[in-house]
Order: sequence, then C-alpha cells, then structure tokens
Amino acid sequence: MPLPTSEAPARATPAPEPRVHGEAIVYRLYDVGYEIRLDRLVDLLASSAPERPRPLRGEAQTIQIPNPPVTVSLGAETVVVGDEPREAEFSARLFDFGVVSLRARLAARPDLSWGEFAAFGAAVSSAPGWAAAFARVRERLLARIAPAIERPGEAPVTEDYVVFRVNRLEDAAGARLPADALRDEDIARLLVGESRPLSAATHRELMSQRFSYFEDDLAVLTWNAALVVELAAGDTDVQYVLEFANAQLLELRFDDALLDAEIPKIYTRIAEARRGIHLLARGFSRVLADLQTRVADATELVERVENSLKVTDDVFLARIYAAALEIFRGGTWRRGIERKLAILRDSYGMLNAESQARRAEMLEIIIVLLIGFEILLTLMGR
Repeated sequence: MPLPTSEAPARATPAPEPRVHGEAIVYRLYDVGYEIRLDRLVDLLASSAPERPRPLRGEAQTIQIPNPPVTVSLGAETVVVGDEPREAEFSARLFDFGVVSLRARLAARPDLSWGEFAAFGAAVSSAPGWAAAFARVRERLLARIAPAIERPGEAPVTEDYVVFRVNRLEDAAGARLPADALRDEDIARLLVGESRPLSAATHRELMSQRFSYFEDDLAVLTWNAALVVELAAGDTDVQYVLEFANAQLLELRFDDALLDAEIPKIYTRIAEARRGIHLLARGFSRVLADLQTRVADATELVERVENSLKVTDDVFLARIYAAALEIFRGGTWRRGIERKLAILRDSYGMLNAESQARRAEMLEIIIVLLIGFEILLTLMGR
C-alpha cells in the first residue's frame, strides 16, 4: 500500500558543484626542421627574455634532460571563444630535435561552477579561430629563429593538446576543497566535452590514468586533453612532462611519415637502376648512398628523441610521463619506425650484395675479354 504523501521519502538534494578558478592551455606542436640549435636560439630571442627551465619539484632530480628546451613569451592574440573575443597569451617551447610547441593560455572567468567551467573548456576546444592564430604566431616566430634551424622544412603532421588547469576549488561558502571533491563524471564531462551522460565503461577508461601526489593535487590524462589540479601557481611540472611527451610523439610520427614516403621511392629507384645498362658500372651507388643516409638520419633522430628526457626512478612525474607515452602510443610508433628501418636495412643489404655480384660478373667478363684479346694478339703475331 503506498505511503501517505507526508510519509514519502524525500529525494536527496544534489550536492552543490564546486567553484573553480582555472584556465585552459591549448597546445599546437610543429616539426620545423632536423634540429634547432638552442644556444644560437637564445641569442636570437634575447629581446624576449628566453628561459630554459626544468621541472622544479624535489623528485624532478630523477628526470634527466641533457639539453633543456627554450621557453619564450610571444605576446597576445585575440581568439573568439563561444562567440566572445578573448585575449590569449601565447608562448613557445622549442626542443633541440626540431619541434616547436606553441601554447595559448586562456584564463576562465573567476568563480565558475564546475558545469560552467566544463562549458568553458568545450568552447575553448572547439573555437574555430585557433588554426589562424597559431599560424600567425608560428610564422612570426620562424622568421626570428630561422638561422638556428638546421635543414628547415614543413612537416605534414602536427599535434594538438589541451590542458585544463584548476588553481583553486571552493565550496559555495568559499572554503577550499580537496581535489577528490571532483567526481569522475565531472572530470569526464570536462575532458570529453560531452553534455550527455557517459557510460560506466567510458568513465573507467578515462579515470584509469588518474594520479595524485599531495592531497590537494590531481592529474587525469587522456589522448587529447588533461586535467591538472595544482594549487601552487608556479608548479607547472606536470604540464612540462606532458608537453615533452607530445613533442616526442610528434617527432616519432613525423619520422614514421618520412619512412612511409621513402620506402616506395626506394623500390622505384631500385627497379629503374636494374633496368639500366649503367648498372654494371655504378648504377646502384647513388641508391645505396641515399639508403645509408636515410637509415642513419632516422636512427639518429629516434635516439635523440628518446635521449632528450630520461627517467631514473618511479616517482610521481615519472609515472605521469610514462602514462602519457602509453596513452600516446609512443611504443607503437617506435616499433613501426624500427620495422621500416629494418626494411631499409634489408634493402640496403640485398642491393649491396647484388651490386657486388654485378661487379664481380663484370670483372670476370673483362678478364675473359682480356685473355681472348691476348690470345688473338698472339695468333696474329704468328
């Protein structure tokens, strides 16, 4: 029998959403050349006060960066976000292995509810003006740093990433809240940018890469975005290692694309050389030299990328860095490059062996001709 209305259980009042003070940092990364000479770069950017910071936490001593990237401020650009023109502060971080990471920092309105902050994040991620703004900043920067770029070129691939940084969480009364006040569904709503409820499986997958070091910090990583809750304004170490991982990913993707384009060309050149009469002399020499150069360049590039940041202990930043590489499929890209390098090495070995056999055959023919010529001269002399 139904309970009287006065005795019906009351619905639980949903907890008020946390209030957020935060910002969004939009990244776009480009490969601009084979190498950037960072010492020369510092001189070229001297008027903009370039810096070469490293991670600052005590545990960051376990992260070794032989040649720290250069960071420089690049001024502001206007970007329309959610039908509203906003000023974004641009800066760049430049890596010695040829990658330029452009960053646009956009502060959210103060004291937003979490739902409003998630809507701000969705508007930032989908703003159509980023491509043009990044292109303008990139062209100005490249014009300044061109003398420091070795073998410059425009890569066919780029990387995009967004970090949502929360500098303070508060309740309705303004009291500070811990990072664990954020529910999984709240975080997922921000990182995925979906207004509809997500499935339990999606929640589990998104929250599988969730890290905390102190009680009041949090880092949640996904393929194209991350949430960083960090109350210390000057602590950007998590963003630093995420940016490094994205730069390494871009370079691996670029090298993989180069090899994809190179292998069919090599096969075509081998076929053309085999059809030519000049093969008996030096027909394969140029192909062999180009193969050797391509393998050496790709191998050196992968080694420079992998040696640009090394982790010697399993600490908080190291775990974030390793998780980012796993999410970005860094190992998969490296294995793909190794397979393609193996194809080039096998092609070099096969081609070199064939070239040696052709030379040996030619020498045998020359020897036979010389012997025949000598016999002919002997017979004519009689």
